[in-house]
Amino acid sequence: MAQNIYDQAEFFAAYSQLGRSLAGLDGAAEWPALQAMLPEMDGLDVVDLGCGFGWFCRWARENGAARVLGLDLSEKMLARARSGTSDAAITYEVADLQHLALQEGGFDLAYSSLAFHYVEDASRLYAQIHRALRPGGRLVFSTEHPIYMAPTSPGWASGVDGRRIWPLNRYLVEGPRTTDWLAPGVVKHHRTLGTTLNALIAAGFRVTHVEEFCPTLDQIAAQPALAEEVERPMFLLVSAVRG
Repeated sequence: MAQNIYDQAEFFAAYSQLGRSLAGLDGAAEWPALQAMLPEMDGLDVVDLGCGFGWFCRWARENGAARVLGLDLSEKMLARARSGTSDAAITYEVADLQHLALQEGGFDLAYSSLAFHYVEDASRLYAQIHRALRPGGRLVFSTEHPIYMAPTSPGWASGVDGRRIWPLNRYLVEGPRTTDWLAPGVVKHHRTLGTTLNALIAAGFRVTHVEEFCPTLDQIAAQPALAEEVERPMFLLVSAVRG
């Protein structure tokens, strides 16, 4: 089972105070870019993988989706999602994305925001999503950018003459990375950009758009803290189509 950090009281309390937790989709700087990658919602059957508080589930229905299934490992997240939803066409269920099993050909759109980096076996996950989508169905997701997930470590690599030449970040060393984010001991799974895209292709997807998110000047003016995102991308946004 994937680590269920969101049901830990300390983590959930801190997460609940984030801007995106309080303001929903409008509180996420990357939402306009992610929204631009989405198809028209009219009549679609949608699954939200890692639905959190249900913000996207409700947005999809408000924009014409026929049915939305929100999945999350966290009971606390799902309880908050249910408390904010009064729509019989939206269903919330507990699911571990590490062991995802969905109805074959049951969906037109699979969406996920900042959840896939908690999954160890991304190749299996992409294969299951591909199986669950109808022909022409789309996967649109965001994840932490691998550059962001491979922060600079103490120490420097040395050139052949002994000079320090670059800080260590072990970008090409894939695998679990443990960080302290809102609470100690949060485990995320680092994969290079190439590994992510090639795994999608191997699963049968046609990658249609890749964006290494950068906030706009207007966003930075409104939220000066976003200026550091210009130094390195924090989020990777991907759109792919099932053939």
